[in-house]
Amino acid sequence: MNVLTIGNSFTWSLRRYFPDVVKAAGEKLHIRFANFGGCELERHWSYIKAEMADPMCRVYDGGNRLCEMLESCDWDFVTIQQASHMSWRAESFEPFAGNIIDYVRKFAPKAEIMIQQTWAYRADSPRLQPEEWNITQQEMHEKLTENYRALSERHGLRVIPTGLAVALSRQETPVKYQGYDRAILNDLHWPDLPPQAGDVVGQMTWMKDHETGSMKIGADYIHLNLRGDYMQACLWFAMLYGRKATDVTFVPDDIADDDAAFLREMAERARLEWK
Repeated sequence: MNVLTIGNSFTWSLRRYFPDVVKAAGEKLHIRFANFGGCELERHWSYIKAEMADPMCRVYDGGNRLCEMLESCDWDFVTIQQASHMSWRAESFEPFAGNIIDYVRKFAPKAEIMIQQTWAYRADSPRLQPEEWNITQQEMHEKLTENYRALSERHGLRVIPTGLAVALSRQETPVKYQGYDRAILNDLHWPDLPPQAGDVVGQMTWMKDHETGSMKIGADYIHLNLRGDYMQACLWFAMLYGRKATDVTFVPDDIADDDAAFLREMAERARLEWK
C-alpha cells in the first residue's frame, strides 16, 4: 500500500504506531509525508504555485517538488486535510482544497484522494477561551465536521473520520477529563504533572527552559497523545485496508490491553457512524 499525505502534524502522528499496526496485520506499507507543521490548505496551494512558477523551487520533502513526489510512485492513496486551527472556519477551505485535488489528479491520476477529518482541541485549550475564539470544544467539533462533510460532498471523496473517533472516545470514556486549576502549576515539582486522564488529545511534559536552565511544564492542548496516536492508526488501517479497526492485533507496550480494545472500538464506531 502506497500512501502520501499532504498535510501537517496531524498526519505526522501516524509515524508512532501506524507502521506497526499494518505490519502486525500481515500487510505492507510505504508511506511518505508532504507535511509542514500547522500547514493550511491555502499555504500548501501557495507552495504548489511557487513550484509551478519556478522549476528550481523545491519546497517539499528533501528538496523535492510535490509534482515529482506524486509521479515518483503509483500511489494508492493521497490524503489531504485542513490545518486544525482553520478547520472550523468554512471560508478557509476553498478554492485551495479544490485546486490541490485537481493538482493531485493531474500527477497521480490512479490514486484515491481521501480527506482526514481533524479533531477539536482539548477543552482547556487557550484558543477555545473567550479571549481568543470563544467557542466550546463541542462547537469546534460540530463546525469542523460540517466543513469536512461539505468538502467530501463537493469533490466526491471519502473521509477518514479521525475527529469523530476523538469525539466518540471523549463521550464514551469511563474516565472523563476534568481539567485543573492553573494555579497548581506553581506548586508542582518535577516529575509531578496535573491530571491528564480521560482525553486522547493533549499532554503535559517537563522541559528545560534554555534561558534560565530550570525545568518547566509544557502544555500541548491540540495534538493526539499516544492513546490518540494508536486510535488514529487503527482507524487509518481500517479505512485504507478495508478491514475492521477491532481486528487490529498490535498493542503498544505503553497502552493497557483493555484501553487498547476501547480505542479500537472507538475507531471502528467512527468508521461505521460516518457512513
